[in-house]
Amino acid sequence: MNNNLNELQELLGYEYKNRELLKQALTHSSYANEHQLGKNGSNERLEFLGDAVLELVSSEFFYGVYPDKPEGELTKIRASFVCEPALVDCAGNIRLSEFIKLGKGEEHTGGRFRPSIISDTFEAVIGSIYLDGGFANAKEVILKFILNGYENKVFFYDSKTILQEIIQSQDSRPVEYCLLSEEGPDHLKKFVVAVNINGQVAGVGEGVSKKSAEQAAAYEALKKLGKV
Repeated sequence: MNNNLNELQELLGYEYKNRELLKQALTHSSYANEHQLGKNGSNERLEFLGDAVLELVSSEFFYGVYPDKPEGELTKIRASFVCEPALVDCAGNIRLSEFIKLGKGEEHTGGRFRPSIISDTFEAVIGSIYLDGGFANAKEVILKFILNGYENKVFFYDSKTILQEIIQSQDSRPVEYCLLSEEGPDHLKKFVVAVNINGQVAGVGEGVSKKSAEQAAAYEALKKLGKV
């Protein structure tokens, strides 16, 4: 675990007035339970708040950049940006997993690299910035780390859906995903997946989960089809 909160603040580009909020945002329930911090000692309440702030900012953002898209499409696009794999990917830019405070048991079983813990912590950090510096500062961090480069990210985060829709619109050839390999210990898994279209390999991708590897494979297929 990295205890240097100054370093994380520099990575975020935000300096807290109340550093206790950042400390709480980084505190997983396993650590809070182990150190008898009580139910409100973990980051779960901040995660709840951060999730709401993230949804509002992303809704406002996509409402503005896609004025012609109907509600259903906007909902799908927003969901692809606030889903667990997307948040984990963005959290890597600030090395967030290094700073999370975990209980010994959770640490031992690879919790520091568990996607759900990383994404929940990122939402808690957003919530803590909202409380510490207001909506504008929370929005700035979301725009900087989550919604930046949105045009390319829309394709990557929802590549499976986009690929499926393209293939179905052509001749309904089957799209199948095949796990090629799975390597590493539980907390450092690497999955390699191929996507097959009509029995032929159209793309190969890798990721820390099968889902993220499938998205990467679909993205490679879209590139080959000239759709990215």
